[in-house]
Amino acid sequence: MFTIAHKAMNVANRAPARHGASARWQDALFRGVTLLFAALVFGLLLSIIIALGYAAYPALQKFGPGFFVTNVWNPVTSEFGALAPIYGTLMTSIIALLIGVPVSFGIALFLTEMCPVALKRPLGTAVELLAAIPSIIYGMWGLFIFAPFFADHVQPLLQRLLGDIWIIGPLFRGAPTGLGVLTAGVILAVMVIPFIAAVMRDVFEIVPPVLKESAYGLGCTTWEVVRNVVLPYTRIGVIGGIMLGLGRALGETMAVTFVIGNAYRIRASLFEPGNSIASALANEFNEAADPVHRGSLIALGLVLFVLTLIVLAASRMLVARLTRGEGAQT
Repeated sequence: MFTIAHKAMNVANRAPARHGASARWQDALFRGVTLLFAALVFGLLLSIIIALGYAAYPALQKFGPGFFVTNVWNPVTSEFGALAPIYGTLMTSIIALLIGVPVSFGIALFLTEMCPVALKRPLGTAVELLAAIPSIIYGMWGLFIFAPFFADHVQPLLQRLLGDIWIIGPLFRGAPTGLGVLTAGVILAVMVIPFIAAVMRDVFEIVPPVLKESAYGLGCTTWEVVRNVVLPYTRIGVIGGIMLGLGRALGETMAVTFVIGNAYRIRASLFEPGNSIASALANEFNEAADPVHRGSLIALGLVLFVLTLIVLAASRMLVARLTRGEGAQT
């Protein structure tokens, strides 16, 4: 009897040790697997940069830093500069955000604060369905439906209202053809609105109801509740949604290719045709037989990649700054 009890005590004493060793082995394996996944992402990112840099080397070797500040693109004479596509990419993205962010904010605010319950789900689903439409559909709609309407009604109106105003007047001069940088920016705004609105709606909905009810109980209006309660509570998520829309606008290809005009030039007027990095790649990559031409196109892709990284880094810095401004977390 004593022997059986002694063996049982030894087994009980050894069990925690074996369990602890097994747990440490499992933790080490789990840590190693997750580290491998993280390193895989970093390695993939590094490999993309190296591949783009290697493929763009013929163009960068020939043109040097002047490639990024030259407004020339002539495959016949093998003279290439990235300034016009960079300008078109930035201008269309800025226009898209100037239009898309206020509209998205209004949509999200209506859905979360003022929308009747019976309409909240159908309208939210409609916004999400807009995000699922392929970009080429937006491009065809923009070319065949929106551009003619824009040329016949909107552009002449903008010329009459804004064409003679100092500083901003030159932006709205030129022939109202319906195609150009402004049209591409409007199409991009339509495309990024569902993404920004969906993110804003989701972050607005996570605000604790007790905070809003307390503000309403103190006599605040809906706008005062949004400005003093909802926005301070969700500003990091709102910035994230805006940056998501900016990333979509920077990299959009087919819709912009249809309506931007695809002209390698920089003009003050937003009515003039232009080009973007993505549309330049879509139009010319299959026909680029010359190594310098192909390298110039890949260099444009490298520039777009760097622009995306800059936007991401800026958004993270802004979020970190806002987090520090909120004080220490408890």
